[in-house]
Amino acid sequence: MNYLSVENISKRFGERMLFSEVSFGLDQGQKMALVAKNGEGKTTLLSLLEGKDSPDTGNINWRKDLNIASLDQDPHFQKGLTVKQFLFSGGNEQVKAIEKYREATENPENIERLQEATELMDAKNAWDYDAKLNKLLSIFEMDQLPMGQTVDLCSGGQKKRLALIKLIVDEPDVLLLDEPTNHLDIGMIQWLEEYLSQESITLFMITHDRYFLNNTCNQILELDFGKAYRYQGNYEYFLQKKAEREQVEQNTIEKKKNLYSREIEWMRRMPKARGTKSKSRQDQFYNLQDDLKKKKSEQEMEMNIKAERMGSKIIEMHHVKKGFGDLKILQDFSYTFKNKERIGIAGKNGSGKSTFLKMIMGLEPVDGGKIVQGETVKFGYYSQTGMNIKDDKRVIEVIKDIAEFIPLEKGRKLTAAQLLEQFLFPKNQHYNYVSKLSGGEKKRLYLLTVLMKNPNFLILDEPTNDLDIKTIRILEDFLLEFPGCLMVVSHDRAFMDRLSDHVFYFEGDGNIRDFPGNYSQLLVDLKDREQAAQQAESQRKSQATSTSKEQKSNFTDRLAYMERREFNKLEKEIAKLESKKEEMTALMSKGELDSKELLELSEDLGKLVEEIDEKTERWMELAERA
Repeated sequence: MNYLSVENISKRFGERMLFSEVSFGLDQGQKMALVAKNGEGKTTLLSLLEGKDSPDTGNINWRKDLNIASLDQDPHFQKGLTVKQFLFSGGNEQVKAIEKYREATENPENIERLQEATELMDAKNAWDYDAKLNKLLSIFEMDQLPMGQTVDLCSGGQKKRLALIKLIVDEPDVLLLDEPTNHLDIGMIQWLEEYLSQESITLFMITHDRYFLNNTCNQILELDFGKAYRYQGNYEYFLQKKAEREQVEQNTIEKKKNLYSREIEWMRRMPKARGTKSKSRQDQFYNLQDDLKKKKSEQEMEMNIKAERMGSKIIEMHHVKKGFGDLKILQDFSYTFKNKERIGIAGKNGSGKSTFLKMIMGLEPVDGGKIVQGETVKFGYYSQTGMNIKDDKRVIEVIKDIAEFIPLEKGRKLTAAQLLEQFLFPKNQHYNYVSKLSGGEKKRLYLLTVLMKNPNFLILDEPTNDLDIKTIRILEDFLLEFPGCLMVVSHDRAFMDRLSDHVFYFEGDGNIRDFPGNYSQLLVDLKDREQAAQQAESQRKSQATSTSKEQKSNFTDRLAYMERREFNKLEKEIAKLESKKEEMTALMSKGELDSKELLELSEDLGKLVEEIDEKTERWMELAERA
């Protein structure tokens, strides 16, 4: 069943044509990823599908009565809205049923209304809504967030996760997601991966996470120089077919270059007065020239910035302790960093990874122990919060504020303008205001400001967020050749796998495990440990159950033995008491006792009868069980 039809749409951004004649469709159950370089119009296309903007030409048609939900890169919320109000807002049928039921329970005397609300809860299966919501809050580690807190007081990561939880719990027909894995730790990403892989989910998504993309999507839509290319397969298939397409295009370009060489000679030889045929050929020449210029503008980002020399002493951590109240970040941690070391940093959100990085740079004090830094260490720090660049500042001014010239290897220099071009900021963008850059372009500019300071110890905290896949791959290649030390925090598994020699894993409670392998190997190890722990726990419970049964059996056997002894003893005791009763009765019937003695004997006989009754009742109970 077709859900979406996009026919020949185009969109301009100022004077620039982002894309034109883009056509594609989305069927029920399909999962499509949109891939393009930063600034090519990914977010713009997504906003067109959401209906937030209109195409300049062409049509976008959704099937009627579809429930379409979107997740923005940076979700925005109504000011003053509480977490609870947000989670229970919207037109979801289950939420409506819950609200009607709550209203009905406020006036329980209206039995008919309460009955209708109860039936609606049953019909919409709304009883499970709270349970499902609580499960998602736990998965995304938002269950400790006060429901009465206003959303605008939440961090950017909390807002993203809240928006994602709301989207999932509402179960829309179509999901439109912009970078859904940002601000998620690996456990959350893996859960989301499994959820989105369900056959019933229809998805259109932008993501830079290559593993996530490959494991989730079965359709790839690529925007490249304003044109759309569709691939029926996952990310691995896309890479293969894209390479084949580019090879065909390269062959075509070579032919066009040869043709261009011949045509330019013809243009030079031709007299000024031209006939109709000559004019037509002239037009073809200029079209050919424009086409070749367009292809020439596609260049790889070059990253050959020089790093400062690193001395033998880098950083030494001696018995370092750090915590915030009950939260322990480090507990007696020691480590000596080596030159050209590449360390991945992994652990759950809130485990202290960013704090650890700041402590190394001296931006965060230690509670105990000491950190000794070598004199030649020069940090380059890329923070996940980004840099504060004023929107009214021009792109080239951001670079010139740091340096007019950048030193390279062998005494060479680069001007600020040349450096921008190497980082894929063409000349026509240099004097644009920062406000005109896309989210990914702003991140790329920030990365440039970090690298141009020639650091020899790079610390990157979630550097891949909002970068396009092509830029990430180029960044990876640069970092593999980087001559200094590197520490990376990232939930991008492909990025971490290529760059980390070993991983500091934050286990919690102040413990850091130095794992001798890459990120994927760590995840396998963690899964193996989890399964081993589950098996051990299952075995322990089994043994405990077995021991309990054995103890119970032993107790039962022991009880049976004791009861048999009691049964036999009671028979003898009852016989003796009955004999004594007969003697007392006989003595009372002789008439030889005075009134006082008779009264005393009568009381004793009464007590004796009670004792016989009790013992007889117990004997009968044991006799039945026997």
